[in-house]
Amino acid sequence: MATHRFDPKFTDNVINAMGPKTSPRLRQLMTGLIRHVHDFARENELTVDEWMAGVQMLNWAGQMSDEKRNEGQLVCDVIGLESLVDEITFTLADEAKDAPTATAILGPFFRADTPYRENGADIVVTKPKDGGEMAFMHGQVIDFVTKQPLVGADVEVWQASTNGLYEQQDPEQVEFNLRGKFKTDADGRYNFYCLRPTPYPVPDDGPAGKLLSLMDRHPFRPAHIHIIATKEGYRPLTTQIFDRKDKYLDNDSVFAVKDSLVVDFVPRKDDPKAALELQYNIKLVVDTKTSA
Repeated sequence: MATHRFDPKFTDNVINAMGPKTSPRLRQLMTGLIRHVHDFARENELTVDEWMAGVQMLNWAGQMSDEKRNEGQLVCDVIGLESLVDEITFTLADEAKDAPTATAILGPFFRADTPYRENGADIVVTKPKDGGEMAFMHGQVIDFVTKQPLVGADVEVWQASTNGLYEQQDPEQVEFNLRGKFKTDADGRYNFYCLRPTPYPVPDDGPAGKLLSLMDRHPFRPAHIHIIATKEGYRPLTTQIFDRKDKYLDNDSVFAVKDSLVVDFVPRKDDPKAALELQYNIKLVVDTKTSA
Protein backbone atom coordinates (compact mmCIF):
# COMPACT_ATOMS: atom_id res chain seq x y z
CA MET A 1 0.00 0.00 0.00
CA ALA A 2 1.32 3.42 -0.98
CA THR A 3 2.21 5.75 1.83
CA HIS A 4 2.06 9.53 1.72
CA ARG A 5 4.35 11.95 3.53
CA PHE A 6 1.67 14.60 3.32
CA ASP A 7 -2.11 14.41 3.61
CA PRO A 8 -3.29 13.11 0.17
CA LYS A 9 -6.80 14.47 0.67
CA PHE A 10 -5.85 18.02 1.63
CA THR A 11 -5.85 19.60 -1.85
CA ASP A 12 -9.16 18.01 -2.83
CA ASN A 13 -10.69 19.22 0.42
CA VAL A 14 -9.64 22.81 -0.39
CA ILE A 15 -10.99 22.57 -3.95
CA ASN A 16 -14.25 20.99 -2.83
CA ALA A 17 -14.80 23.81 -0.34
CA MET A 18 -15.98 26.03 -3.22
CA GLY A 19 -19.73 26.46 -3.00
CA PRO A 20 -22.40 25.80 -5.67
CA LYS A 21 -22.66 29.49 -6.59
CA THR A 22 -19.07 29.57 -7.87
CA SER A 23 -19.12 30.28 -11.61
CA PRO A 24 -17.92 27.41 -13.86
CA ARG A 25 -14.97 29.40 -15.22
CA LEU A 26 -13.83 30.56 -11.77
CA ARG A 27 -14.16 26.99 -10.50
CA GLN A 28 -11.97 25.78 -13.38
CA LEU A 29 -9.34 28.47 -12.82
CA MET A 30 -9.20 28.12 -9.05
CA THR A 31 -9.10 24.32 -9.22
CA GLY A 32 -6.09 24.46 -11.52
CA LEU A 33 -4.38 27.18 -9.49
CA ILE A 34 -4.88 25.46 -6.14
CA ARG A 35 -3.78 22.08 -7.47
CA HIS A 36 -0.63 23.45 -9.16
CA VAL A 37 0.35 25.63 -6.19
CA HIS A 38 -0.15 22.78 -3.73
CA ASP A 39 1.81 20.37 -5.96
CA PHE A 40 4.60 22.96 -6.22
CA ALA A 41 4.75 23.27 -2.42
CA ARG A 42 4.85 19.51 -1.90
CA GLU A 43 7.33 18.76 -4.70
CA ASN A 44 9.76 21.38 -3.40
CA GLU A 45 8.99 20.79 0.28
CA LEU A 46 8.39 24.51 0.69
CA THR A 47 9.23 25.75 4.18
CA VAL A 48 7.39 28.40 6.18
CA ASP A 49 10.34 30.77 5.87
CA GLU A 50 10.43 30.38 2.06
CA TRP A 51 6.67 30.80 1.78
CA MET A 52 6.78 33.93 3.95
CA ALA A 53 9.59 35.39 1.79
CA GLY A 54 7.27 34.97 -1.20
CA VAL A 55 4.38 36.61 0.65
CA GLN A 56 6.59 39.54 1.61
CA MET A 57 7.66 39.94 -2.00
CA LEU A 58 4.01 40.05 -3.11
CA ASN A 59 3.24 42.58 -0.38
CA TRP A 60 6.22 44.67 -1.46
CA ALA A 61 4.99 44.66 -5.04
CA GLY A 62 1.57 45.83 -3.91
CA GLN A 63 3.00 48.58 -1.75
CA MET A 64 5.04 49.93 -4.67
CA SER A 65 2.17 49.88 -7.15
CA ASP A 66 0.01 52.88 -7.99
CA GLU A 67 -1.70 54.42 -11.03
CA LYS A 68 1.70 55.16 -12.59
CA ARG A 69 3.55 51.88 -11.95
CA ASN A 70 2.39 48.30 -11.57
CA GLU A 71 5.14 46.39 -9.78
CA GLY A 72 3.03 43.24 -9.45
CA GLN A 73 2.69 43.20 -13.20
CA LEU A 74 6.44 43.69 -13.56
CA VAL A 75 7.07 40.63 -11.38
CA CYS A 76 4.79 38.67 -13.72
CA ASP A 77 6.75 40.09 -16.65
CA VAL A 78 10.20 38.97 -15.50
CA ILE A 79 9.01 35.37 -14.99
CA GLY A 80 7.42 35.44 -18.45
CA LEU A 81 3.84 35.04 -17.24
CA GLU A 82 2.35 38.09 -18.94
CA SER A 83 4.08 37.24 -22.24
CA LEU A 84 2.84 33.64 -21.96
CA VAL A 85 -0.75 34.81 -21.37
CA ASP A 86 -0.36 37.18 -24.34
CA GLU A 87 0.88 34.28 -26.50
CA ILE A 88 -2.06 32.11 -25.46
CA THR A 89 -4.55 34.88 -26.22
CA PHE A 90 -3.01 35.68 -29.61
CA THR A 91 -2.77 31.99 -30.55
CA LEU A 92 -6.45 31.46 -29.76
CA ALA A 93 -7.33 34.46 -31.95
CA ASP A 94 -5.08 33.18 -34.74
CA GLU A 95 -6.73 29.76 -34.62
CA ALA A 96 -10.05 31.55 -35.03
CA LYS A 97 -8.62 33.23 -38.16
CA ASP A 98 -9.06 36.72 -36.76
CA ALA A 99 -5.56 37.61 -35.51
CA PRO A 100 -4.33 40.74 -37.29
CA THR A 101 -1.44 42.82 -35.90
CA ALA A 102 0.43 40.79 -33.27
CA THR A 103 -0.13 41.66 -29.64
CA ALA A 104 2.40 42.23 -26.85
CA ILE A 105 2.26 42.87 -23.13
CA LEU A 106 0.92 46.11 -21.67
CA GLY A 107 3.86 46.60 -19.32
CA PRO A 108 3.86 48.24 -15.88
CA PHE A 109 4.13 51.91 -16.92
CA PHE A 110 0.86 52.43 -18.81
CA ARG A 111 -1.14 55.50 -17.80
CA ALA A 112 -4.91 55.59 -18.26
CA ASP A 113 -5.01 59.40 -18.29
CA THR A 114 -2.77 60.14 -21.29
CA PRO A 115 -4.06 63.23 -23.17
CA TYR A 116 -4.93 63.50 -26.85
CA ARG A 117 -2.52 65.30 -29.15
CA GLU A 118 -2.96 66.57 -32.70
CA ASN A 119 -1.55 64.53 -35.55
CA GLY A 120 1.92 65.79 -36.35
CA ALA A 121 2.63 66.69 -32.71
CA ASP A 122 5.98 66.11 -31.07
CA ILE A 123 5.66 63.90 -27.98
CA VAL A 124 9.26 64.68 -26.99
CA VAL A 125 8.42 67.57 -24.68
CA THR A 126 11.44 67.14 -22.43
CA LYS A 127 14.44 66.80 -24.71
CA PRO A 128 16.94 64.14 -23.58
CA LYS A 129 20.25 65.49 -22.33
CA ASP A 130 22.10 63.37 -24.89
CA GLY A 131 19.82 64.58 -27.66
CA GLY A 132 18.62 61.18 -28.79
CA GLU A 133 17.53 60.46 -32.37
CA MET A 134 14.28 62.02 -33.52
CA ALA A 135 11.92 59.99 -35.68
CA PHE A 136 8.67 60.62 -37.52
CA MET A 137 6.27 57.73 -36.92
CA HIS A 138 3.23 57.34 -39.13
CA GLY A 139 0.83 54.73 -40.36
CA GLN A 140 -2.72 53.75 -41.13
CA VAL A 141 -5.32 51.88 -39.09
CA ILE A 142 -7.44 49.59 -41.25
CA ASP A 143 -10.11 46.92 -40.98
CA PHE A 144 -8.36 43.53 -41.08
CA VAL A 145 -10.98 41.97 -43.38
CA THR A 146 -12.13 44.80 -45.64
CA LYS A 147 -8.79 46.66 -45.70
CA GLN A 148 -10.76 49.91 -45.42
CA PRO A 149 -9.30 52.76 -43.35
CA LEU A 150 -10.75 53.28 -39.89
CA VAL A 151 -11.57 56.94 -39.32
CA GLY A 152 -11.46 58.23 -35.75
CA ALA A 153 -9.56 55.28 -34.32
CA ASP A 154 -7.43 56.01 -31.25
CA VAL A 155 -3.70 55.26 -31.38
CA GLU A 156 -2.06 55.66 -27.99
CA VAL A 157 1.72 55.50 -27.66
CA TRP A 158 4.30 55.75 -24.90
CA GLN A 159 8.02 55.18 -24.60
CA ALA A 160 10.95 55.60 -22.23
CA SER A 161 13.46 58.39 -22.66
CA THR A 162 17.08 57.73 -23.58
CA ASN A 163 18.00 57.57 -19.87
CA GLY A 164 15.84 54.45 -19.58
CA LEU A 165 13.06 56.12 -17.58
CA TYR A 166 9.39 56.71 -18.31
CA GLU A 167 8.18 60.17 -17.34
CA GLN A 168 6.49 59.06 -14.10
CA GLN A 169 9.84 57.63 -12.94
CA ASP A 170 11.83 60.76 -13.72
CA PRO A 171 11.27 64.12 -11.98
CA GLU A 172 13.23 65.87 -14.74
CA GLN A 173 10.63 64.92 -17.38
CA VAL A 174 7.41 66.90 -17.64
CA GLU A 175 4.07 65.23 -17.11
CA PHE A 176 3.09 62.97 -20.05
CA ASN A 177 6.42 63.38 -21.79
CA LEU A 178 6.82 60.78 -24.55
CA ARG A 179 3.12 59.90 -24.41
CA GLY A 180 0.15 60.75 -26.56
CA LYS A 181 -3.21 59.66 -27.98
CA PHE A 182 -3.96 60.37 -31.64
CA LYS A 183 -7.16 60.19 -33.68
CA THR A 184 -6.85 58.81 -37.18
CA ASP A 185 -7.89 61.19 -39.96
CA ALA A 186 -10.27 60.71 -42.90
CA ASP A 187 -7.81 58.25 -44.45
CA GLY A 188 -7.31 56.32 -41.21
CA ARG A 189 -3.84 57.79 -40.76
CA TYR A 190 -1.94 58.94 -37.70
CA ASN A 191 1.49 60.57 -37.35
CA PHE A 192 3.72 62.15 -34.73
CA TYR A 193 7.33 62.84 -33.80
CA CYS A 194 9.04 60.68 -31.20
CA LEU A 195 12.43 59.33 -30.19
CA ARG A 196 14.07 56.34 -31.74
CA PRO A 197 13.72 54.06 -28.71
CA THR A 198 16.74 52.81 -26.79
CA PRO A 199 17.18 49.72 -24.59
CA TYR A 200 16.83 50.12 -20.84
CA PRO A 201 16.89 48.01 -17.66
CA VAL A 202 13.66 47.30 -15.81
CA PRO A 203 13.64 49.01 -12.38
CA ASP A 204 15.84 47.31 -9.80
CA ASP A 205 14.39 49.08 -6.77
CA GLY A 206 11.56 46.58 -6.24
CA PRO A 207 10.84 42.85 -6.07
CA ALA A 208 11.05 42.35 -9.84
CA GLY A 209 14.58 43.73 -9.94
CA LYS A 210 15.58 41.73 -6.87
CA LEU A 211 14.15 38.56 -8.42
CA LEU A 212 16.16 39.10 -11.61
CA SER A 213 19.30 39.53 -9.53
CA LEU A 214 18.59 36.38 -7.53
CA MET A 215 18.12 34.44 -10.80
CA ASP A 216 21.38 35.90 -12.18
CA ARG A 217 19.62 37.45 -15.17
CA HIS A 218 20.21 40.77 -16.91
CA PRO A 219 17.41 43.36 -16.60
CA PHE A 220 17.43 44.86 -20.10
CA ARG A 221 14.51 45.35 -22.42
CA PRO A 222 15.14 45.89 -26.13
CA ALA A 223 14.30 49.30 -27.60
CA HIS A 224 10.55 49.53 -28.09
CA ILE A 225 7.47 51.75 -28.37
CA HIS A 226 4.17 50.80 -26.73
CA ILE A 227 0.93 51.06 -28.74
CA ILE A 228 -2.74 50.66 -27.91
CA ALA A 229 -5.15 51.00 -30.83
CA THR A 230 -8.91 51.17 -30.28
CA LYS A 231 -12.01 51.81 -32.35
CA GLU A 232 -15.64 51.39 -31.33
CA GLY A 233 -16.89 48.02 -32.54
CA TYR A 234 -13.38 46.58 -32.86
CA ARG A 235 -11.22 44.53 -30.54
CA PRO A 236 -8.65 46.71 -28.74
CA LEU A 237 -5.05 46.02 -29.67
CA THR A 238 -2.19 46.26 -27.18
CA THR A 239 1.27 45.77 -28.62
CA GLN A 240 4.89 46.89 -28.73
CA ILE A 241 7.21 47.44 -31.67
CA PHE A 242 10.94 46.74 -31.50
CA ASP A 243 13.92 48.27 -33.31
CA ARG A 244 15.54 45.65 -35.53
CA LYS A 245 19.04 46.89 -34.69
CA ASP A 246 18.69 46.34 -30.94
CA LYS A 247 21.07 43.80 -29.37
CA TYR A 248 18.49 42.52 -26.85
CA LEU A 249 15.90 41.28 -29.35
CA ASP A 250 16.81 37.66 -28.65
CA ASN A 251 17.17 38.17 -24.90
CA ASP A 252 14.35 40.40 -23.69
CA SER A 253 14.11 40.35 -19.89
CA VAL A 254 10.31 40.02 -20.13
CA PHE A 255 10.17 37.73 -23.20
CA ALA A 256 7.82 39.99 -25.21
CA VAL A 257 9.49 40.12 -28.66
CA LYS A 258 7.69 38.59 -31.66
CA ASP A 259 9.25 38.52 -35.12
CA SER A 260 6.32 40.39 -36.67
CA LEU A 261 6.76 43.26 -34.20
CA VAL A 262 10.35 44.01 -35.24
CA VAL A 263 10.49 47.21 -37.32
CA ASP A 264 12.97 49.27 -39.31
CA PHE A 265 13.72 52.94 -38.81
CA VAL A 266 14.81 54.39 -42.14
CA PRO A 267 16.38 57.72 -43.17
CA ARG A 268 13.94 60.61 -43.63
CA LYS A 269 14.67 63.32 -46.17
CA ASP A 270 13.97 67.04 -46.05
CA ASP A 271 12.65 67.14 -42.49
CA PRO A 272 14.62 69.39 -40.12
CA LYS A 273 12.86 67.85 -37.10
CA ALA A 274 13.69 64.19 -37.70
CA ALA A 275 16.39 62.28 -39.56
CA LEU A 276 14.52 58.97 -39.26
CA GLU A 277 11.05 57.71 -39.95
CA LEU A 278 9.01 54.63 -39.17
CA GLN A 279 5.87 53.50 -40.93
CA TYR A 280 3.68 51.17 -38.91
CA ASN A 281 0.24 50.11 -40.08
CA ILE A 282 -2.29 48.60 -37.68
CA LYS A 283 -5.01 46.09 -38.53
CA LEU A 284 -8.03 45.74 -36.24
CA VAL A 285 -10.73 43.09 -36.25
CA VAL A 286 -14.42 43.50 -35.49
CA ASP A 287 -15.32 42.63 -31.93
CA THR A 288 -17.91 39.92 -32.41
CA LYS A 289 -18.97 40.17 -28.76
CA THR A 290 -20.09 43.78 -29.16
CA SER A 291 -21.35 43.53 -32.74
CA ALA A 292 -23.56 40.48 -32.16
